[in-house]
Amino acid sequence: MNIISIILSILTYGIFIYSVVLLLFYVFIGIYSIGETRHYLHKNAFTDYRLLASSPHIPSISVIAPAYNEGATIIENVRSLLSLYYYNLEVIIVNDGSKDDSLDKLIEAYQLERIQRHISYKIPTKLIRGVYKSKNPVYRKLVVVDKENGGKADALNVGVNVSGNDYIVCIDVDCILEQDALLKLIKPFLEENQTRVIATGGVIRIANSCEIKGGRLVKVHLPKNYWARMQSLEYIRAFILGRMAWARMNGLLLISGAFGAFDKQIVIAAGGYNHNTVGEDMELVIRMRRYMEEHKLPYKVSFIPDPLCWTEAPENTKIFGRQRNRWARGTIESLRMHRVMFFNPSYHVLGMLSYPYWFFFEMMAPSIEFFGFIAFLIMAMLGVIAWSVFLSLLLFIITFGYVYSAFAALMEVISYNMYHRRSDMARLLLTALTEPFYFHPFVVWSSVKGQYDLLRKKTTWGEMTRQGFGTATPVAAASTSTK
Repeated sequence: MNIISIILSILTYGIFIYSVVLLLFYVFIGIYSIGETRHYLHKNAFTDYRLLASSPHIPSISVIAPAYNEGATIIENVRSLLSLYYYNLEVIIVNDGSKDDSLDKLIEAYQLERIQRHISYKIPTKLIRGVYKSKNPVYRKLVVVDKENGGKADALNVGVNVSGNDYIVCIDVDCILEQDALLKLIKPFLEENQTRVIATGGVIRIANSCEIKGGRLVKVHLPKNYWARMQSLEYIRAFILGRMAWARMNGLLLISGAFGAFDKQIVIAAGGYNHNTVGEDMELVIRMRRYMEEHKLPYKVSFIPDPLCWTEAPENTKIFGRQRNRWARGTIESLRMHRVMFFNPSYHVLGMLSYPYWFFFEMMAPSIEFFGFIAFLIMAMLGVIAWSVFLSLLLFIITFGYVYSAFAALMEVISYNMYHRRSDMARLLLTALTEPFYFHPFVVWSSVKGQYDLLRKKTTWGEMTRQGFGTATPVAAASTSTK
């Protein structure tokens, strides 16, 4: 019994210390993000994007959008991309061996014809079946590539090989972009003279319940669905607080796969997207940063707080659980591939702060929470819990989490205030009250299951069925291809 008491005491104090350090990190991130957001908003107020939009000297961009079984929405999605305000632009749609009529619809709608195009295979990929361009000059920016199925990473690498521009913007084809999104995303690359910006990300927002017409966002609404609404709050916290703070420290490890801009030369030098992980977006950023560190080149990974991209969030536990399962597996795979950086001073902020934070507080957190709950049940059965202390700590943690969410909502209001109606923000804050008891436990469980699936060597994405913008019935297609 004494041995059990000692083990439980060590476990209790260990989890307590871990929680205190994590909470301190949250406080630091929240406060540190304020300065970066204010600096960006002040600087951005003097930018005339109309001059950038019309300038022929603006850097050239290739937007790469992998598509797999997207026939239900592909025409509207491509129309949205073609309407973006940008002068030097090409839009590359990579049909990753779709089994539906995606390619046929594109050929018919955009008057495509197969062309001979020189492709530099700087990154190895699956076979390209054909490259298509439009006979109509109105669609001169559009390039469609048909290839064998190889997964999202392979499709993106094909897009990199096909692209003829200096910068690439990788997106999910079903995302809705603000029309000035590329103008804002390219600005960090133009502002730095001494340091090379190798990647830039922007805020991703949840489009569920929003009004979408002709591939454009017409009106913003807070999602009616509980799961989507909770993800809206989660995204606000992650992007406006978390990523802004890490970008200020130049310690950002992740640019969302839904929308990010990259220096193509560095992407190729680093080897392109990795096929051996389901977290190819995070792994590429880490590998690009590692490349720059090992070659002792000054660089920066930027992030801007503009809400540039709108995506559909899962609205049921089945699809949402698959998403978080995959995110957990991708995090572990990415960190494992680059474990040489762990507390390695040769990698500076990346090795001494960013990597350890992700290891302890992103990768390990679900397991620690899960086993902490198991330990709590055991201690409760043994009658060794000081209930007054436990309830006080529980109340503190719940209150802290809610205050942190409310602070993130406040930052949203004073920055871009996309939810104009007061009732929307009130509903969001009321929904946050349920997070510790319903939403968060499910996220933890899905992540733990993802870690278990990784041990079982499960490598597929899983089918990510989505509702589709403006549709009444679900679109039965995976958002990306399987491996």
